[in-house]
Amino acid sequence: MKLWRLTRAPFVALDGRGAELRGTRYAPAGHPVVSLASEAGLAVLVALRYQPHDLVGIPTDFVLGWTEVNVVPERIADPDEDTIRAQVGEWLTARRSLLAAIRSRVLPEADVIYLNPRHPDAAGVAPLTTRAFDFAQCLHRPPMLDAFRGGGDG
Repeated sequence: MKLWRLTRAPFVALDGRGAELRGTRYAPAGHPVVSLASEAGLAVLVALRYQPHDLVGIPTDFVLGWTEVNVVPERIADPDEDTIRAQVGEWLTARRSLLAAIRSRVLPEADVIYLNPRHPDAAGVAPLTTRAFDFAQCLHRPPMLDAFRGGGDG
């Protein structure tokens, strides 16, 4: 399974330290966990949600990274976010599996994948392969956009 992550270059390590300090949407602070995505597009959308709307002054050291893991994630499914958080906390503590999948609220056709860096198999996960990523280039509006909105010559 190919797993994706859009992050800043200094934070490509799959150690979960940032989440351990601040927590994530579904994981409580105090537990290292690495947030990944089942699709590259989901990784971009999730990261975009945390950027200012005008993208002015954002860092320029973003990278899109991926790794491959031959593991089927444990499915964590519940419509209630508090229950999901409790299940993720228990999953992290028990170290039952390397990966957990949660249906994305941003793009329900894809999954947020959590990697537990304290699971015994975590040491075998390859580091991210990365390429530079530029939000401005990604979100560049093509010139014909004005024509679609009625602002062009036709």
